[in-house]
Amino acid sequence: MKTSEKIIQLLKTQGPQTAKVLATELSLTTMGVRQHMQALEDEGDVSFEDIKASRGRPTRVWSLTAKSNSHFSDRHEELSVQLIDSVINVFGDSGLDKLLSHREETSLAMYQERLSVEKTLLGKLHALAELRTAEGYMASVEQEDDFYWLLENHCPICAAASKCLNFCRSELKQFQSLLQQEASVSREEHIIEGARRCAYKVQLIKK
Repeated sequence: MKTSEKIIQLLKTQGPQTAKVLATELSLTTMGVRQHMQALEDEGDVSFEDIKASRGRPTRVWSLTAKSNSHFSDRHEELSVQLIDSVINVFGDSGLDKLLSHREETSLAMYQERLSVEKTLLGKLHALAELRTAEGYMASVEQEDDFYWLLENHCPICAAASKCLNFCRSELKQFQSLLQQEASVSREEHIIEGARRCAYKVQLIKK
């Protein structure tokens, strides 16, 4: 295990620590640990707090950030699939449809509120991309000739979507509903079908 990984493990199991304590635990110099902490801070995995001491300089205490969770086991995809199976077993396919409809309505209302302040199609697309990026989709907007692309380079619900394709149907339906007054929306690339990304073609409706 790399030294940086050992530090992350120690902070996870023992809570916030000083560089001096970490150095003792790892049989390293305090200076060496500080170099590792700087690298981890640059990566966004740790942050520090300077705590006032009764005498002398403040004590710098290091702790993990939320981003550091990526270093640890995460079974949320497995749990999502299990929950879908459970909903179907307990409530049937109609129960799952009701659940997806509720999710769709909630998301749509949030998107509509944000997009309502935008005056142009491009502005709405950028706002939608920001919302989707915040949800983990790594979304962006590109213009090509007389139409736009809404691109999503990651699917944070890939396991659930693979289990239940209605998740993807729901998202395409949302985009079409959001922009129905101004543009047509079609999905040209699909991660679930093996593509590198999901690509939505957004074409202005000619009036």
